[in-house]
Amino acid sequence: MKLAVFAALFEAVAFSVTNAYPVTADGLTCRSGPGTSYAAKKTYPKGFDIKISCQTSGTSVNGNNIWDKTQDGCYVADYYVKTGVNGYVTTKCGSSGGGGGGGSVPGPAKNDYPYKSSCGGVDPWNYYKCQCTSFVAWRINKRLGIKFHNQYKGTNWGNANTWDDAAKRTGVKVNKTPKPGAVAQSNAGKYGHVAWVTAVDGNKVTIEEYNWAKREGYGKRTVDKSAFNYIHLK
Repeated sequence: MKLAVFAALFEAVAFSVTNAYPVTADGLTCRSGPGTSYAAKKTYPKGFDIKISCQTSGTSVNGNNIWDKTQDGCYVADYYVKTGVNGYVTTKCGSSGGGGGGGSVPGPAKNDYPYKSSCGGVDPWNYYKCQCTSFVAWRINKRLGIKFHNQYKGTNWGNANTWDDAAKRTGVKVNKTPKPGAVAQSNAGKYGHVAWVTAVDGNKVTIEEYNWAKREGYGKRTVDKSAFNYIHLK
């Protein structure tokens, strides 16, 4: 019995030590979410051992898009934490045994669209700037790290009212269940509409969009989730 208790205690200590890793940067910022655009919560000095409760994907830092959720409940770029491996060392946030944080998408809900002051003409993804499709295409590239464009996966995505059909043709999931980072898509109107899902609360979904309430302008609103289909590229 004593041997069994000792073994259990040793295992618990070993787990604690194994999940504490030194910081390699001087003044590593721990953020409110897994990305460089999230608010800074605190900093860790170089050499400080942090305990990782779970890991998730976020903004890529020098080719590494893993972010570690610390014992303080904030996130640091795994690139600056010496875990000894180039990959996950514990459960993903939101998975069984993880520490929460699943479904997080890098970046704040604000008008950071790069063409907001230069509308007109065609963007790098073959959409017209300051249209809903251009804004969402940019968010997919920037926030999800997917090289999305008007001919993604060899099919024409076209106007917003054909995005759901294009997604289905290319094996991209389309359903009625929103999550942050999904594309909200509607077939209503002449050309339809697409928007970026930034938050979900019960039956309500908060979206960011362009060219809806304001011509060629940015907007944010909260609506019933039944108003859209949801395209999940990631």
